[in-house]
Amino acid sequence: MKIDIPEGKDAIEYVWGEMVPGIGMAATKFSLAVYAHTTLGLREFEAARLRIAQLNGCAFCLDWRTERDGEKVEESFADAVSEWRTTAAFDERTRLAAEYAERYALDHHGLDDAFWTRMTAHYSQLEIVELTMCLGSWLAFGRLNHVLGLDTVCALPSGRNPGR
Repeated sequence: MKIDIPEGKDAIEYVWGEMVPGIGMAATKFSLAVYAHTTLGLREFEAARLRIAQLNGCAFCLDWRTERDGEKVEESFADAVSEWRTTAAFDERTRLAAEYAERYALDHHGLDDAFWTRMTAHYSQLEIVELTMCLGSWLAFGRLNHVLGLDTVCALPSGRNPGR
């Protein structure tokens, strides 16, 4: 943990809400909006989100599974995301979402015309902008939580604590 958290305070709530309320609350609203207002399918959404989580190394993000209408991706989905190039579990949109996430995070200068030709064959411009905003949110906030060590002190959605 890189930030001192007062005794009895939740680390995420303290850092995001109390330390820098003007920025933290706006960041929280953006982060929540990505989930509340997405038009992307659950599988492509989760493929992109999980690929960013894998690259960031954020324990909370890796443990999280987005739920929509009582549905989540299957248990083996995170493994498929790691193997996005070769997995048989993905359709082309889901594979592209994972690829875009990886390239956005690691080689955004390498997003060439061949990639965009494939991307625009499967995603509308609106969906590309939406996915790009989602990627920006996950990359920034998951990395923030991991770099500051917040992901090692928070309770994970599964109930386990990665810091123990």
